[in-house]
Amino acid sequence: MSKIREPRYRKIAFQIAEKIVNNEYKVGSKLHARSTLSVTFGVSAETARKAINILSDLDIVKPIHGSGIEVLSRERAKYFLNQAQETTNIQTIHDQINDLIETQRTSLNSLSDSLTALFDQTQRVQRHNPLTPYEFSLSDSSKQLGESIGNLNIWQNTGATIIAILHNEELVVSPGPYAVIESGDTLYFVGTEMAFHAVQNFFQ
Repeated sequence: MSKIREPRYRKIAFQIAEKIVNNEYKVGSKLHARSTLSVTFGVSAETARKAINILSDLDIVKPIHGSGIEVLSRERAKYFLNQAQETTNIQTIHDQINDLIETQRTSLNSLSDSLTALFDQTQRVQRHNPLTPYEFSLSDSSKQLGESIGNLNIWQNTGATIIAILHNEELVVSPGPYAVIESGDTLYFVGTEMAFHAVQNFFQ
């Protein structure tokens, strides 16, 4: 995220105000002309003019034509610096929040990448290990309820082999062809991913 940059002329205005607060430029004294100030602070005459205009608008200094720039108020200069410091603090907190948001976004992206990698790895393991069982829970809407495994010809219709049935919290391992499928049962079977989708379609 982009950060707000302080204009150069405002930085020069702060530096002049600091000198006034520190009594380097005393109230009632006169500063050099803007052209000389530009040399002192290493900026262009236009930048120095803008800096003086800021201080003049706040009645901290007063440009006098042909006579330099008069320092008017140390208290206003101090207030100007305090306000600037508060603004800087707010900007610092704003930047810190933006940094935290960016860090969180990076972490979320990293988590998303990790989850994608885990999913891909799981898919590869599933494809390479067809003996890993799938599970499928039967709903009340299935038309095959009350039928036996043998009558349904599950292997012939789906390519899946039933290895267990969870019925009323009891796991029946290696059910025979006479085992009846009922609502709420969970089927455990092995086969390819295509067989898994075929089981879903068969019972739905």
